[in-house]
Amino acid sequence: MAKMSHKEQIIYLKKIEGQVRGLQKMIDDGRYCVDILTQIQSTIGALMRVREKVFSKHLAGCVAGALKSKSTGDTYTKIGEITNLLKRFTKNI
Repeated sequence: MAKMSHKEQIIYLKKIEGQVRGLQKMIDDGRYCVDILTQIQSTIGALMRVREKVFSKHLAGCVAGALKSKSTGDTYTKIGEITNLLKRFTKNI
């Protein structure tokens, strides 16, 4: 099975990196707490969008490939991976 590439996410991760630097500056500058919290939420949202894109690509590529294969072991491994990921994703909800 071919390894999935997530290089297109680099541009978004660089923007997130800039957001984190902005947060550091906001804190250094003693900015208002609500402004800092708003920027933190924006950064979390951006990370979640990257996570969704990587997860979607994993489902479409790796998981779909395992489900189409004749290997029940691969299928159950991928199902277990997805189950564990979903547990972690929803842990703090």
